[in-house]
Amino acid sequence: MTTPAARPNPILSGLAGRCPNCGQGALFAGFLAVAPTCQTCQFDLKAADPGDGPAVFVMLIGGFLVVFAALFVEVAYRPPIWIHLLVFLPLAGLVSLGLLRPVKGVLLAAQFHFKASQARHD
Repeated sequence: MTTPAARPNPILSGLAGRCPNCGQGALFAGFLAVAPTCQTCQFDLKAADPGDGPAVFVMLIGGFLVVFAALFVEVAYRPPIWIHLLVFLPLAGLVSLGLLRPVKGVLLAAQFHFKASQARHD
């Protein structure tokens, strides 16, 4: 295990999908499934659970981008509604899927960096 001074930047390691402890091993075992341990440093990754946080941030960020683009196109070009449906519904899906993994990685890495944990009621 590395010392706290040698740990990687949590934002960069989360965006890259790398272990928040060493910055080398994979953070994810699948598209969104968190790996149980880091293959490089054996750091326990299953202790973190960001819950619905990544989805909320993706909805806010992606929704703002897609709605802003749709409103801009509507005001500037006034296309028929089927053009909006044809362009902006798939765009919303692509933006959501594209942002979900990096946002989840950043939230997981920040959770480890700041030593956040679930509340216990023993």
